[in-house]
Formats: sequence, C-alpha cells, structure tokens
Amino acid sequence: MTTISLRKSNTRLPPEVNRVLYVRNLPFNISSEEMYDIFGKYGAIRQIRIGTNKDTRGTAFVVYEDIYDAKTAVDHLSGFNVANRYLIVLYYQQAKMSKKFDQKKKEEEIARMQEKYGVSTKDK
Repeated sequence: MTTISLRKSNTRLPPEVNRVLYVRNLPFNISSEEMYDIFGKYGAIRQIRIGTNKDTRGTAFVVYEDIYDAKTAVDHLSGFNVANRYLIVLYYQQAKMSKKFDQKKKEEEIARMQEKYGVSTKDK
C-alpha cells in the first residue's frame, strides 16, 4: 500500500536506492523457495542469488523488478528474524564491493612480491 503512495507522490529517492539488494547474516541452510517467500511479499522479484562458496555463505543478492518494491523490502526486512538470525538488508553498491575486492587483490600482490624478493615484514 505504501509503495503506491510513494509512486503517486513522485517522491525523490536517495541516490543509494536501487533494485538490487545485498542480504547478509542469512542461515546457511536457507532455500531459494524460502527467500522468495520472504522477499516476494514486497513485490515482483527478477532474481535471487544465494552464496554457496565458503566465503559467500550466508549472503544473497535479491533483484526486484521495481525500485520502489526494493525500497519497501529494505525498510521492512532490515533486522527481520529468520531462524534466530537478524537479516542485514542493504542496497547493493558496486563501488563498495569493488573496493573490498581491490584491497584483497593488492594484499595478495604484496604478499607475492615479498615472497619473490625475500622481504619480511617482521621486525628483527
């Protein structure tokens, strides 16, 4: 109901709001059907991707068809309790995600160069 009023009043959304949501702190055994049940209440979903690797377990991406549905989902599901875990629902921000990846990449490169040239960071 609130999404209809948002659309009709032509409300200007903050710049970080988009259709893609990043969800953290999910139970590791959550199924796609359960995700569709939880997030589908707030609008039509285009896609859900659940992390399956060791470092991505407990996370998911949810893509809504409409930006207002995504905003409503964030407003209602942040802090929602699923299997005794409180969900963290954020708008996906490419810049922040790529910074994390770049940082890991740089650290790995430094470690390789230290190993190659026999440089140690330990104080003697």
